[in-house]
Amino acid sequence: MRLRCAVLDDFQGVATTIADWSPIADRVEVVAFREHPASEDELVAAVADFDIVVTLRERVAFPAAVFARLPRLRLLVASGMRNSVIDHAAAHAHGVTVCGTASSSTPPVELTWALLLGLARGLVEESTALRTGGPWQSTVGADLAGSRLGLLGLGKIGARVARVGVAFGMDVVAWSPNLTDERVAEAGEGVRRAGSLAELLGGSDFVSVHLALGERTRGLLGAPELALMKPEAYLVNTSRAAIVDQDALLAALAGGRIAGAAVDVFDQEPLPAGHPMRGAPRLLATPHLGYVSRDNFRRYYTEAVEDIAAFLAGAPVRVLG
Repeated sequence: MRLRCAVLDDFQGVATTIADWSPIADRVEVVAFREHPASEDELVAAVADFDIVVTLRERVAFPAAVFARLPRLRLLVASGMRNSVIDHAAAHAHGVTVCGTASSSTPPVELTWALLLGLARGLVEESTALRTGGPWQSTVGADLAGSRLGLLGLGKIGARVARVGVAFGMDVVAWSPNLTDERVAEAGEGVRRAGSLAELLGGSDFVSVHLALGERTRGLLGAPELALMKPEAYLVNTSRAAIVDQDALLAALAGGRIAGAAVDVFDQEPLPAGHPMRGAPRLLATPHLGYVSRDNFRRYYTEAVEDIAAFLAGAPVRVLG
């Protein structure tokens, strides 16, 4: 009897074609779901009859209560090698193996710059006006060369964003709770460390978030911190929504206290139809596209197939938890 594998959140409908699933086709029936389960009950109802689940990033939570309701589940494959919404102890207790895949830092770096440039040059407003009979030129773009780029986080992604900023001729400064001079030096010439979070926020023309979410970074940018930013400054967040207080950001945008923001991450995903982020002024928003690229998806699903094949062979690989 063939096992059944559910692939969650296949929004683009490419999961089963962008990678080669033939190595397991004779042993596993693969079913892709394009609609996101809106609740725990919907998730359980959708995958109750599956032995294997492939989940995308951290969009669907697997707490202990879910594992308890999925007695048939034996393998959970998550894209990436870190997933904070899976209860690994509960998975182990219920006999579920959790495996991961590789994930490239290139797509989020590139999207960060797409968003930053879109903000700086008013691309959405100008394109919309041109296509709808609006005014011919209505914005005055912000210059990158000579401006200051403040990076919250200088890890794998932040360091690559920094190098692009240097190439644009920007003054690049970085800060994080545990940033060292050695790490700044590794990022390359032209990058320096800010003395404090307040110094970075108050002196930057563009602030971009590249921190991991944890106890020290959750809610790091609230109303007091956003108030430190210059009125003509822009904020970009492609990391985790919870690092920036969403209500404080909405208030800052509505009040014109910052020039604008670009976000790719939200407190609820997918974003509900009536969510205030959908209509916020001065906001460039994308539906969590940071990791969404052909090469990255090909890597995710190819390694998901490898994970499943290894599990069926009794020798799981890339085990998490």
